[in-house]
Amino acid sequence: MRSFSFYERFSRAFHDHPSLSRILVISTISGGGLIAYSEANASYGTNGVAPVETGTRKKKVLLLGTGWAGTSFLKNLNNASYEVQVISPRNYFAFTPLLPSVTCGTVEARSIVEPIRNIGRKKSIDMSYLEAECFKIDPQSKKVYCRSKQGLDSNGKKEFSVDYDYLVIATGAQSNTFNIPGVEENCHFLKEVEDAQGIRRNVIDSFEKANIPELSDEERKRILHFVVVGGGPTGVEFAAELHDFVNEDLVKLYPRVKGLARITLLEAADHILTMFDKRITEFAEEKFKRDGIDVKLGSMVTKVNDKEISAKTKGGEVSSIPYGMIVWSTGIGTRPVIREFMKQIGQGNRRALATDEWLRVEGCDNIYALGDCATINQRKVMEDVSAIFKKADKDNSGTLTVKEFQGVIDDICVRYPQVELYLKSKRMRDIADLLKQAQADDGSKKPIELNIEEFKSALSQVDSEVKFLPATAQVAAQQGSYLATCFNRMDECENNPQGPIRIRGEGRHRFRPFRYRHLGQFAPLGGEQTAAQLPGDWVSIGQTSQWLWYSVYASKQVSWRTRVLVVSDWMRRFIFGRDSSRI
Repeated sequence: MRSFSFYERFSRAFHDHPSLSRILVISTISGGGLIAYSEANASYGTNGVAPVETGTRKKKVLLLGTGWAGTSFLKNLNNASYEVQVISPRNYFAFTPLLPSVTCGTVEARSIVEPIRNIGRKKSIDMSYLEAECFKIDPQSKKVYCRSKQGLDSNGKKEFSVDYDYLVIATGAQSNTFNIPGVEENCHFLKEVEDAQGIRRNVIDSFEKANIPELSDEERKRILHFVVVGGGPTGVEFAAELHDFVNEDLVKLYPRVKGLARITLLEAADHILTMFDKRITEFAEEKFKRDGIDVKLGSMVTKVNDKEISAKTKGGEVSSIPYGMIVWSTGIGTRPVIREFMKQIGQGNRRALATDEWLRVEGCDNIYALGDCATINQRKVMEDVSAIFKKADKDNSGTLTVKEFQGVIDDICVRYPQVELYLKSKRMRDIADLLKQAQADDGSKKPIELNIEEFKSALSQVDSEVKFLPATAQVAAQQGSYLATCFNRMDECENNPQGPIRIRGEGRHRFRPFRYRHLGQFAPLGGEQTAAQLPGDWVSIGQTSQWLWYSVYASKQVSWRTRVLVVSDWMRRFIFGRDSSRI
């Protein structure tokens, strides 16, 4: 249900008084900036870390990648006992959620990037950077092998090796083509800043080509047919941005081709934005229909050539669609260096690096992986159920009471987050309700006591709540911050090797496992309307959510420099429209 009288009154006020919306967006973004300022101060503080004694060798932390996970780790690392070496093929961090805005000139590319050295020089740790690409990881010798992006390193070689004490892999992922013929050669991807810049040039080129006098209308229509493959957040946001760019800016500059441009969105599933609330999905599909964006659901691409894209429906019908440009946004795949590393450590049959709940690569104690290149292999309750029972049964009676179980309940909910999720899904208040459900109702008033088999039965369905985390910037940033906190406290916890979680005998780590906190998500739908889904099943759709989107995205910029640049770009677009130059 999306009828909110409060929002309707706001939207009506914005429509009647355009200047009010511009004033509000400035004040909203400024408020978001104050939030970000407090976060930045917290991130850049030293946390009272004592300086390293003279003569003590610093442990070398090698960080691969400057994306969300790697940059978050670097920003939050404050332990001066480490020497950090950053290796990445790009010497900057990019705010990727705004890439669709870069494709249409709403935001400039330079406004969303921050040089990684700017971030490193604000730290109290030793940090250096090399612009290179890692092509091999050797865990036995604790070395990584890299290839310089400049062709030659200081020794006159194209390739070199770097050793480490700790390795943090945050290389991200690449676009997944599913090995469909022609995709790699004919489609644009939207993963990097260079991708967004290429799409922007291609859009302008398409209008310039279609504006040539001697072309037929049929050829103009083909050139101006933009196809987006993938109905996830990136594909939907790009389609919405492109629609606004074409209808608000380009049609005024190219009157010869007015009304000929089309946008088609192909999605293999039954709906777009399937990870959002059903209300948002329905609204997005209805809005795209009103805007003239052709959404073809249940369409799976089978082949792409230089002029046509072939798609098959679930009914088996195959159709060929002429196009001028295709943007491919269907998910992520594993990078070659990660695939090779996975084969080395016996994970060759997985889609991403498997880590434990502390982000350590399984089987490699000094290697951590986070972000899109990794997935957490959540420990199952049933694998440790006997150890849990033994730990709780303090009197060794062979049966477990609710009182005895209360002694280990906190550790279990931290160590196995699926327990808490299961209780919520079943609307149970606590673990006692779970045990009561498992015990037969014989009408007696005896205390609940379960033997090992009854206890296993009570927990048998808990592991069904284990879920993989989404490959989003939010997850990667939280993982980077968590791992930095672990490294910051590594020294003070050396004398507590088992940590707070002691269910599994000898223990596995000195810190609590990583827990993801979902803070909500946005889906910009064009026309100054955004769908917001926040914790607590709170859904908002409309212009008010757009101002919230402005505020959050401004506050989450990595520096004040990029924050000012992004806000300036938004204001420029409000006043002068989007930039339609080919640069």
